[in-house]
Amino acid sequence: MPVTGDEGGAVSAVPRIQTTAGRLARLGFVDGARAERLLGELGPETAGDLGLLDSLVATADPDLALTSLTRLAERDPGVLGALRADPGLRARLLRVLGVSAALGEHVVRHPEHRRLLEGERAADRPSGGELRAGLLLSVGAGPDEAEPRAAGSGTEVLSALRVAYRGRLLHLAARDLAGEMTLAEVTAELSALAGAALEAGLAVARSQHPECDGVRLAVIGMGKCGARELNYISDVDVIFVAEPGEGMDETQAVRLATRLAQGMMRACSTATPEGSLWEVDAALRPEGKAGPLVRTLASHRAYYRRWAKTWEFQALLKARPVAGDPELGGRYADTVDELVWQAVGREGFVEDVQAMRRRVEAHVRAEEAGRQIKLGPGGLRDIEFAVQLLQLVHGRADPLLRRRATLSALAALSRGGYVGREDARALAEAYTFLRQIEHLLQLHRLRRTHVVPESEADLRRLGRALGMSADPVGEFTTRWKRHANQARRLHEKLFYRPLLAAVARLPESEVRLSATAAQARLEALGYADPAGALRHIGALTSGVSRRAAIQRTLLPVMLGWFADAPDPDAGLLGFRQISDRLGTTPWYLRLLRDETAVAERLARLLGTGRYVTGLLLHAPEAVAMLGSDSQLDPRPARALLAEARATVGRYPGDAETGVVAARALRRRELLRTAVADLTGHLDVEQVGQALSALNDVTVQAALDAAIGKIEMERRTPLGTRFAVIAMGRLGGLECSYGSDADVMFVHAPLPGTAEKEAAGAAHAVANELRRLLALPAPDPPLLVDAGLRPEGKAGPLVRTLASYAAYYGRWSAPWESQALLRARFCAGDADLGGEFLALADPLRYPAGGVPDEAVREIRRLKARMEAERLPRGADPALHTKLGRGGLSDVEWVAQLVQLRHAGELPSLRTTRTLEALRAAVAEGLLSAEDEAVLAEAWRLASRIRDAIMLVRGRAADSIPADVRERTLLSRALGYPPEASEDFLDDYRRVTRRARQVVERVFYEN
Repeated sequence: MPVTGDEGGAVSAVPRIQTTAGRLARLGFVDGARAERLLGELGPETAGDLGLLDSLVATADPDLALTSLTRLAERDPGVLGALRADPGLRARLLRVLGVSAALGEHVVRHPEHRRLLEGERAADRPSGGELRAGLLLSVGAGPDEAEPRAAGSGTEVLSALRVAYRGRLLHLAARDLAGEMTLAEVTAELSALAGAALEAGLAVARSQHPECDGVRLAVIGMGKCGARELNYISDVDVIFVAEPGEGMDETQAVRLATRLAQGMMRACSTATPEGSLWEVDAALRPEGKAGPLVRTLASHRAYYRRWAKTWEFQALLKARPVAGDPELGGRYADTVDELVWQAVGREGFVEDVQAMRRRVEAHVRAEEAGRQIKLGPGGLRDIEFAVQLLQLVHGRADPLLRRRATLSALAALSRGGYVGREDARALAEAYTFLRQIEHLLQLHRLRRTHVVPESEADLRRLGRALGMSADPVGEFTTRWKRHANQARRLHEKLFYRPLLAAVARLPESEVRLSATAAQARLEALGYADPAGALRHIGALTSGVSRRAAIQRTLLPVMLGWFADAPDPDAGLLGFRQISDRLGTTPWYLRLLRDETAVAERLARLLGTGRYVTGLLLHAPEAVAMLGSDSQLDPRPARALLAEARATVGRYPGDAETGVVAARALRRRELLRTAVADLTGHLDVEQVGQALSALNDVTVQAALDAAIGKIEMERRTPLGTRFAVIAMGRLGGLECSYGSDADVMFVHAPLPGTAEKEAAGAAHAVANELRRLLALPAPDPPLLVDAGLRPEGKAGPLVRTLASYAAYYGRWSAPWESQALLRARFCAGDADLGGEFLALADPLRYPAGGVPDEAVREIRRLKARMEAERLPRGADPALHTKLGRGGLSDVEWVAQLVQLRHAGELPSLRTTRTLEALRAAVAEGLLSAEDEAVLAEAWRLASRIRDAIMLVRGRAADSIPADVRERTLLSRALGYPPEASEDFLDDYRRVTRRARQVVERVFYEN
């Protein structure tokens, strides 16, 4: 900087230099004097360019950024003017120069590449096709050719490829360091860029070996490249697969393809004046380095089926075609995918994977182990091995786990319940942070390294690049060690004990925030109404009471738990309401203080949906059942029935009060089931059984009360036996939270009772039962629907056994036989119920099966139902009951099989859909593959219907069109916040496959 004097005399420059240098040092330059000198070299106008100085100071390493900028200005004097004219360019370019000395060197060598960071195009995200076309053009190859050929294979062509590649790397790094891309987006673009470079390398090889024209060669990306999670500098793992071209035998094809593969590898790894790209590593191929570089698809398939080791199947988990012949690559991927998911059945598979991880860790040098973020304890390999083992173990039965990328697979494991949500989140955060460190380490020199440096300057650069400004070295080290320790702990928990329940305990905190800071934190956590949340927090924590003290301890932690739930605001509101009702209850206070897991579970439930919150508000004492998983087991139906009958019996002569009390019991058990459902303690079949058993008990309790009331009013015994027959979902033990109780009523007059008198009494009981269960009460109603009785609503509500026999013998339609497949004794006289079912059996299980005409009628009825019963405006692809591949489709397939074959095959005589499908497979009437597709669709549709009720507090059959409601629903089903479209895609895929089976099995067979 220029030195000035005053009063006409020279002033010593030393104090002024020291002052300026000190100011620069305080701003963040390590060597203030050197920084002042370099700024002076940039020209006098730079001294007053506060924007430039601010941008330099904001970089991870201002000294490094200034050094590279000075060198660039020497080569490109116009850069300073461009930086002043384009603040975006200034921020992007300096941010890169402050992290990467190597990319700074690249820009100095190729100053024209700074234009990649100018203007609006600097934020553009190139597609894979654009990257491929750009790198192919750099070597003089036409991107639209079927087999692009480079202009040559000399040093000039290879250098051009490296220059183009690093230009793209510069463009990507600028967006990455600006925080404009997620980790997944960065690694996906790096992988696409690597694939484009391989394609360009292959074009170079084709120009070098024209004799190889016609041979088919596919390049399969492995490891991080295959998983679309590549880092900035890494060996690119590949496998080569070849097929003969026309007029070529297999031996010749392999020989020619090997030349192409070797040429491609050289094109990428050869040193030039512009350096090399990276090593192309084919060591993951069959037999490793000892095996042939290239094999045919048949040779690969034979090897993997007979000789492959466990580690090879783990490696194939990430295999993906990345260059060369796409059709051949796709066939390879399909072939190995089938083999990967069968590999877990190999003897000692899990133990082999575990032993492999121990061997990898044992080879880490002792002096680096604590700083190795890839292979060391708590490093990336800990997370990757745990995720991959869980995928391989469970992915054979659960296709939703078949994801290549680590974070995507981890999210799928969490959604499926194989990894706890908190554990998954912690692992994802650790993985993301470690990958960010890895990228920053490699960007500095564009060298392959995974060791965190020890020097303070390097640590400072890393911390500042990650946004840590106050104490970058200390904060970086603390966060890194915390994530590493967390990754190691969870690795040991999941990798060696993958079936243990995941219980994550967040530390309690005594942090007290100002109102302004608290509101900002709530906004950051995702609360839609942070001001309202603050009011709830104030109401819960104000005062000096014991209750307020506990809440002040818990709430800093619980706010995070609410934020992890789908609806944080609703969760906090519900918590306040329940706390207001129970806050002074001694056991509640102890539970909150001593069992943090209860508070965490409560937060998640309240933030998931209205159903559980509504139940808890009317029975807040039920919070006690959240203390252990054993409390969530459904109670035996016999115990529930005894309790319900005892409850009704306490109110003789007061049927209404007795049934209201019995319904309160039902409310408590509905809560138990809902909590077990949302926490993954019960699967969808178990939920249906628990809800159905609870409805049976409730109907029986109401029947007892109704009979008692009618007998008291008539002052005489009922004079007839009475039974309730469950139909529909109740009969199939498949009730959802909003299901009505579909029933039929049957009675049988006792000897000495006139039939008319008995019928009157039976009708009175049936009507009273329905009235009692429909009375207004603070619990969800159980509506009794007798619409499936003979003649429907036009027919008598109750019939005798003989009347049913006469009707079915003369008037029964095929749909009634189909409906009777679900008939099951529910309540009342068990002997009479058994007699009714014996009457129904010949109708629903006809000897010789239903006639062809009846089958055609059932198909016509199904088609008519699809055309007419779907609500107006409903999307058939998203209606879980009547839509394509939904519940109705699956159930009608099962029922048609039963009507045709249950007369001869007793194993088919069940009221349950999935049990009928399993029996059909065992009897050879349905393939196991078709059964798996149908069962998956049925379970998913049932889960969604249940989740809609749990989230919205009211029943519905269609997946919501509203994005916010759909997001809440998808999160209740275990999807992460950004994955509501994944949820829709999964549902459409599953139901589309199911509909294909229905079309073939129901309509064609």
